[in-house]
Amino acid sequence: MHSLSVAEMAEALAQGQCTSEELTEAFLERIAQFDGALNSLVTVEPERALAQAREADARRRRSAAGPLTGVPMIHKDIFLTAGQRTTCGSRMLGDFVPPFDATIVARCAAAGLVTLGKANMDEFAMGSSNETSHFGPVRNPWDPARVPGGSSGGSAAAVAARLAPLATGSDTGGSIRQPAALCGITGLKPTYGRVSRYGMIAFASSLDQAGVFGRDAQDCALLLEAMAGFDPRDSTSVDRPVPHYAGSLNHPLSGLRIGIPAEFFGAGLDPAVGEAVEAALEVFETLGATLHPVHLPNLGLSVPTYYTLAPAEASSNLSRFDGVRYGHRCEHPANLEDLYKRSRGEGFGAEVKRRIMIGTYVLSAGYYDAYYLKAQRCRRLITEDFRRVFETVDVLAGPTAPEVAFRLGEKTDDPVKMYLSDINTIAVNLAGLPGLSLPAGFVENLPVGLQLIGPHFEEGRLLNMAHQYQRETDWHRRHPTAFA
Repeated sequence: MHSLSVAEMAEALAQGQCTSEELTEAFLERIAQFDGALNSLVTVEPERALAQAREADARRRRSAAGPLTGVPMIHKDIFLTAGQRTTCGSRMLGDFVPPFDATIVARCAAAGLVTLGKANMDEFAMGSSNETSHFGPVRNPWDPARVPGGSSGGSAAAVAARLAPLATGSDTGGSIRQPAALCGITGLKPTYGRVSRYGMIAFASSLDQAGVFGRDAQDCALLLEAMAGFDPRDSTSVDRPVPHYAGSLNHPLSGLRIGIPAEFFGAGLDPAVGEAVEAALEVFETLGATLHPVHLPNLGLSVPTYYTLAPAEASSNLSRFDGVRYGHRCEHPANLEDLYKRSRGEGFGAEVKRRIMIGTYVLSAGYYDAYYLKAQRCRRLITEDFRRVFETVDVLAGPTAPEVAFRLGEKTDDPVKMYLSDINTIAVNLAGLPGLSLPAGFVENLPVGLQLIGPHFEEGRLLNMAHQYQRETDWHRRHPTAFA
């Protein structure tokens, strides 16, 4: 059953070919068998999952089921789950059990989805390789000696290994799209404001966006439709109707104008990755789309802009973790200052501390104008580049990541080299645009991702493109043989 798509699972459940309890048991057995080699999950509660599955089966017997009722999934451990540990990959929240659900968790539950567990992640979503987690690194199912990408690497690895058919993730600078590319699955970061951030532990509030992982575009469309929509509890949520994403997957691509930014194909791109992406673009041409060279002249500013703004927001957001109200608290503090220092020093890992220090520095009185304010101006330039280019083309396309999955430990001693892993994805977050990564080939038996970028609220167009491409290719159907 684990090899079925979500649509096929839903059909099997609807036809009575299996029950949700049977489906959930099958995935729990796979987790028990395989996750020791991947470390993709932080928390698994079989009885809780099976209770949800039995309730889903009862809903079907009452004829009260929706299209996803009874389908298992995994939540990234950045989303609050009432009564279930939520760690954000950090010692700081190692024993934290929230009293309420994040909005997307509640909406998935309302749709009847069954939560198998919580996925491992880079600590507080700060990382590009899933090596900063307090609970140890996640390993790539295609080669356990390599990274799955980050920060949503646990979600991506679990879906790629068929430990779950669906998973949620969060994307601040590429944290859904980059691991989707490195693990050979489909991942979508929606437009900023399309999916509620209520109950998602904040890293950088103006950049964070919840999104989805699935084997293919249809899987992602079904989950996104269940999650998206206005939430009055989130001040950044956009009050806009949610399209029927799954119903628009079969629109023809004839006449679609695809922009190819030259900046995505410059220095730093692995030539083999570039060739795979160019071959994928040719498939779109056979489907009736046209390719157009375009330029994003300020794209080179995206990495320094992001690594000024994101740490600044992190410095502010993480100030609440002080050992007083909740989270890790040091033993026997001598006084209040000692409590703060030791609780934060013990609770946060090295990468989180690095970003807090950077963020505090750029927000300080002597450097605010020189760094933070200048970065905000650069963000505006980057956003304007996208606005101008979308006046002439419908979507943009290029490699999701400049290389395939790198080896564990290869970049941990060079933060700047690690940060450049997100060079093709960061600008999308700075502009608040939707972005999707889909499998587009292999280089030395490791997946290559193709990134599609659209104007605001054009998730449906990206999903439609991905679905049409996946009807013509089989990259998304391939899976790591060790996890068959």
